[in-house]
Amino acid sequence: MSRITVGMATYDDYDGVYFTLQALRLSHAPELADAQFVVVDNNPSGPVAPALRALADRIPGYRYLPFGQYASTAVRDLVFRVSRSPVTLCLDSHVLLAPGAVRAVLDHFEQRPDSRDLLQGPMIADGLDDGREPPSTHLDPEWGDGMFGVWRTDPRGADPRGKPFEVGMQGLGLFACRTDAWPGINPRFRAHGGEEGYLHEKVRRGGGRVLCHPGVRWPHRFTRATGADLPPHPARTRTQLPHRPP
Repeated sequence: MSRITVGMATYDDYDGVYFTLQALRLSHAPELADAQFVVVDNNPSGPVAPALRALADRIPGYRYLPFGQYASTAVRDLVFRVSRSPVTLCLDSHVLLAPGAVRAVLDHFEQRPDSRDLLQGPMIADGLDDGREPPSTHLDPEWGDGMFGVWRTDPRGADPRGKPFEVGMQGLGLFACRTDAWPGINPRFRAHGGEEGYLHEKVRRGGGRVLCHPGVRWPHRFTRATGADLPPHPARTRTQLPHRPP
């Protein structure tokens, strides 16, 4: 059994998957020597599906999982459902990990074999901790840009050597837990599903903590510069009018 499974859900983002996986294998080789990699392809009839599937021939431990029944960011739930490792780390297919991040995840859970924690870390800007923009350590439970959660900074997340601290919620570009403690995501989520906040509260109700680990730092690519800048799972809102009796 491998110590850790690293997984991601993707929609027509071969380049993101390729470079994220290869960067992990290059920069975190000792920790990922026996790792399993799971890629959930949420558009298995799309143009990049054959290339994603073919990575299994070139990357040891790679598992391609097609899922086209519906489109949703919540299909990353499948990463944990199929994981055979004691620890599962899920990240977007366009996220990179800072040096030491995988080691910090493994150390946290191997030192706490009964943990029910959800472990996350600060999202850092494209300047990579150059001091121009502070890291985003958590989300405040507010609405912004049509989504629930506004990025905020806790000064405890500034030093990568700092200790983990509890947060209310954080973006799900990167998160990890013991596989046996995974609480699951409701399969009714669709499109850009709003799992932020929901998953965090579910972890707490199951006896776990939601932690920001300053050493688990990650930059996130937001822009698709090839003419496909709109996300494949757009945020959707629905207005419910007050009920009035006839």
